Amino acid sequence: MDSADKEIKKVVFATGNADKLREIREILSDLPVEVVSMKEAGFTGDIDENGETFADNAMIKAKTVCGALGCITLADDSGLVIDALDGRPGVHSARFMGHETPYDKKNAAILSMLSDVPEEKRTARYVCAIAAAFPDGRTYLAEETMEGKIGHEARGRNGFGFDPVFVAGEDGRTAAELTDEEKNRISHRGKAMRKMESLIKEALA
Repeated sequence: MDSADKEIKKVVFATGNADKLREIREILSDLPVEVVSMKEAGFTGDIDENGETFADNAMIKAKTVCGALGCITLADDSGLVIDALDGRPGVHSARFMGHETPYDKKNAAILSMLSDVPEEKRTARYVCAIAAAFPDGRTYLAEETMEGKIGHEARGRNGFGFDPVFVAGEDGRTAAELTDEEKNRISHRGKAMRKMESLIKEALA
């Protein structure tokens, strides 16, 4: 292997969410790449996430940042799909009740909306689509889900977003009550990122 092969490659992750960036860095920790945020890489523009699906929005972000920076770029779009709410908040998860609204208020609102919904109809899933865009025009996409249900109260402090109200496993714990290792193993983002990891390994070989 020559020195070029050993060189650490930089991958930009198109997010301003520090929690997502931390998760991605943990998931990709065994790859010979440095994962930096789009801000750290110098991208300060706006991205119009006007896609109709998670996959659409992930690809829009990846292509936009890759085109601006000329770097391999990963982007995810993820959210919570609640069956009893006809799939809401869905692709609008981050904008649900406004970007600036704290998640404790968002989660309280969801619990209120489902206050009269019986246990068997509280099914929900996290969805994550991860897109990769390369400067040479190649693109890749991976999408996964984490099935669960909405609990009756917010519990746990280890997660972020809707994790405190999302019951993630058969043992009744919420995603916010899982350890980072447990969550990465079963989460929508963890599973999608492992698919993407394989694609990136092939692309960087």
